[in-house]
Amino acid sequence: MTFIKQKTQFQALGAGILLAVALSGCKSAKLSTALQEIERGEYYKASQTLKQVYRKTDPRNERAKRGEVAWYQGIVYDKLMMPAMAVSGYKNAERYGWDDPTLQLCIARALHHNGKYSEAVKYYRQHLEYYPDDDEAKAGLEGAAQSAQWKLDGSRYEVKRFPLINSRRAEFSPAVWGENDDELYYTTSNDKVEGDDVSDITGTKYCDIWVTRRDEKGKWQKPEPVASLCTQYDEGTPSFSADGQSLYYTCAGGGAGMPAAPQIYVSRRSDASWSKGTMLNMLGDTLSTYAHPALSPDGRYLYFVSDMQGGEGGLDLWRCPMDNDQPGFPENLGKAINTHGDEMFPTFSPDGLLYFSSNGREGMGGLDLYSARLDDWGTWHVEHLGAPMNSAGDDFGMTFMHATQAKQEGWFSSNRNQGKGYDNIYSFLLPSITVRISGTVYDTDEEPIPEAIVRVVGRNGMNFKSVTKPDGTYEVLIDRSTEYVMMSGKTGYLNRKSQFTSDPEEEDADYVVDFILPSIAEPVMIDNIFYDYNQATLRKESFPALDELVALLNDNPYCTIELAAHTDRVGSQEYNLELSQRRAQSVCDYLVEQGIAADRLSPVGYGKSEPVTVDEKLSLKYPFLPLNQVLDENFVDNLPPDQRAIADQINRRTAFSVTSLTYGL
Repeated sequence: MTFIKQKTQFQALGAGILLAVALSGCKSAKLSTALQEIERGEYYKASQTLKQVYRKTDPRNERAKRGEVAWYQGIVYDKLMMPAMAVSGYKNAERYGWDDPTLQLCIARALHHNGKYSEAVKYYRQHLEYYPDDDEAKAGLEGAAQSAQWKLDGSRYEVKRFPLINSRRAEFSPAVWGENDDELYYTTSNDKVEGDDVSDITGTKYCDIWVTRRDEKGKWQKPEPVASLCTQYDEGTPSFSADGQSLYYTCAGGGAGMPAAPQIYVSRRSDASWSKGTMLNMLGDTLSTYAHPALSPDGRYLYFVSDMQGGEGGLDLWRCPMDNDQPGFPENLGKAINTHGDEMFPTFSPDGLLYFSSNGREGMGGLDLYSARLDDWGTWHVEHLGAPMNSAGDDFGMTFMHATQAKQEGWFSSNRNQGKGYDNIYSFLLPSITVRISGTVYDTDEEPIPEAIVRVVGRNGMNFKSVTKPDGTYEVLIDRSTEYVMMSGKTGYLNRKSQFTSDPEEEDADYVVDFILPSIAEPVMIDNIFYDYNQATLRKESFPALDELVALLNDNPYCTIELAAHTDRVGSQEYNLELSQRRAQSVCDYLVEQGIAADRLSPVGYGKSEPVTVDEKLSLKYPFLPLNQVLDENFVDNLPPDQRAIADQINRRTAFSVTSLTYGL
């Protein structure tokens, strides 16, 4: 596993291991030597020492000692990210009667990390029987219980191993650089890195930063070291500023004049090369870890990992404001991001979304990848990326391409399927989903309205304006699983509103939302208004149409209307005037009951004084009605009975006209 993860994770053990070392004075020299190596974080070296001690311990006569040695083997292999070996060590400790309150939890975590989910669930439950309030165990149980389904469900992410730069050692934490994403920097402990020393922590050489470049045909070339950044010590986890002129990375030294704990360094771009790195002056204590830097896309904040005081436990994500390239006072990202476990490897997508890895949440084992969105109220919303981005191993260190047509494309690190815990670099691709709203804006005669405005506002922060084409159509791209409010309008017409929620399915989708805008200049027929014969009482079949009118008035709160009722030719004008007035009043009364202010409504009964003039729409629907013909008594009386009934029905109508657009102003 990586030098950064091992060194910083060890510090989270704190006084527990120091106490174990203090109590081991009466043990054999070899065991005490191993414990001292663990205290220094020399896990690989300790694993070799413990292996020898275990072999020399009599399984019959030294059961207690054998159990203790196996316990420390489990711890060491845990730190080396070799979960299968860790399971073996912890289970041997269990078999030989080693008594530790966290043993069941350690076995559960190692099984979880090894992808043995059902068995991990059993051990988590055993631990929770004695420690029911253990948050770590509860999160582990939840993750192990869901992992098999996550793996089965998968996601739209496409993941492939990137063989060009993966060696027999560790490669991790890639970072894309260049206007065309043509350089990929990463951390490696391959056999050709700077220096000859082998780390007692990992058993491999110390890490350096290397780079691979694409040629003019887009093919990745043979990797090479970034010489100005490489020393005999550990360098890694590169990250770039948005302008590409600054490279931030982690250096874990320990040599003369260098701090022992990992620190953040910065290198500047000059003459097509990188300068020698200089350590950032972080405003915290000098003994804490500062690692995994990531500058926010706007350059305002430097995000990083630290174990300094004031965190939530383990390693936490922090950030500090940047002023003239100098870090200000750090702030913890809080419980919405940080847990009792470790949160590490922050990075940002091109659209500003934060990504990081955690082993303190409900995950698939080891470190899992998560996204985090900061809303307008300062609250983080965290989402698990699912499989295949996540696995039973450690998944971390993402980087994103910018010059891509995909929704997301880039690289990340994982030690999945690696028995020795070495990390490899994988490419990932999340193809774009096309989810769109399209439609047409019409007038009440179903004629398209060009140059109408359609505004789309979503709960995801989207606020987009579209203008209809000459044929009245529009089209807007949206996100899935989001609530939207839409409003259409144009000068001379009333506004109309619509609401809907896009489906959560991860697939292309098209939604059609049409708008019908009533004209301000002409009366608008209200279809499907029904009364009992010779009565003013509204029938319930009228309510849907009137509810539409209520919605229209709510969409246009500054308008007032006249509600006009008309009758057919039958009966005297005096009688029809009185009947139509009562019918118009019935409509107004219904609207008031639905919350419309009474002073916005003017009921008027016209009786049979204003018969309909046939327009093109009516003439096409009823060929026996000539265009521009007035359906007065003389004309209707001379129609055959069936046609006369149709003409009478057309004249019996309820309509509204806009009388003012300044109500309440």
